[in-house]
Amino acid sequence: REVPNTKNNTMTFAPDLSGTSMGPRGGGGPKKQMTAEMAAVREYCMGQDGRNKAESTVLLHVSHSNLKETFFQEIRLDMHMTVERVKHKLEFHVGTSAVSNQLYLLDENKQVLAEMEDSKMLGYYSPYDGCTLHIVDLDPHSMSAGGWLEDTSLVKKYEISEEAYAKRENTYRNFKAKKLAEDPTWTYQKDLAERAAKNPEAAARAGMQPMGMAKPKVEDDDHLAAEAEGIKVGDRCEAAGGRRGQVMWVGRAEELPKGWWVGVRYDEPVGKNDGSVKGARYFECEQNYGGFLRPDLVTVGDFPEEDPFADLEDENEI
Repeated sequence: REVPNTKNNTMTFAPDLSGTSMGPRGGGGPKKQMTAEMAAVREYCMGQDGRNKAESTVLLHVSHSNLKETFFQEIRLDMHMTVERVKHKLEFHVGTSAVSNQLYLLDENKQVLAEMEDSKMLGYYSPYDGCTLHIVDLDPHSMSAGGWLEDTSLVKKYEISEEAYAKRENTYRNFKAKKLAEDPTWTYQKDLAERAAKNPEAAARAGMQPMGMAKPKVEDDDHLAAEAEGIKVGDRCEAAGGRRGQVMWVGRAEELPKGWWVGVRYDEPVGKNDGSVKGARYFECEQNYGGFLRPDLVTVGDFPEEDPFADLEDENEI
């Protein structure tokens, strides 16, 4: 069911596609022969969080006894996997050997629900979305022990004495002193801007803005209208950085600069909002799963949701 948007010149929210089959738009090359496992993945149903998820799939967070600052969110696991296989999967993420750790299941309040046995299936412990798998590293010689993977103060850094540095000629200190002697108002940012003005093409390739040349303000209400015409609500898409998601809204908005925009609900929390901008809501999604982009920055086509474990399968499995 489409929900109308009261904003002027805007399209609608994504229709409810449950129970229907909607193929991807755009290219993507020749179709591969679908295996039984691929067919099962394709039959994913809509999960509670609005993203595709099979009935036997659970989204679990992962924490580590040696990694205090690192926390892996919503890793997809299958209930039919043994705990031993789960450990091998997690080894690619945290580096702890599967034979050197003990796995615990925690609830959303970080209270221990179970100490997990390797021979049991994950589903035996009845985990649910939002639970945490806590890894206790039992290896005293682990690379992550004592904060070595997070505490940069433990890393020996190169040091040079003041006297030795002063004897060097080609240093930034000497370069800065020379520039300030020529121009007391000199700054490194000013120097970069002047260089960009002398060679604007090279500056553009490097993402630099020449001094005195502000980015032109868009004054055309139909800016990028042609690009927006080829993007439809419900399309799978990919944005810069390989961020994949679904087009939820296409149009113009009073809260955004003039021209056309595309609202995207990302598959992962790589966005900047929850589908709203300056208090006006244009589509529904969780915080940091939404984003508004110019149409020329969005590519629609065959961009299915990626499995974080797709390339990490055991070499004995095909």
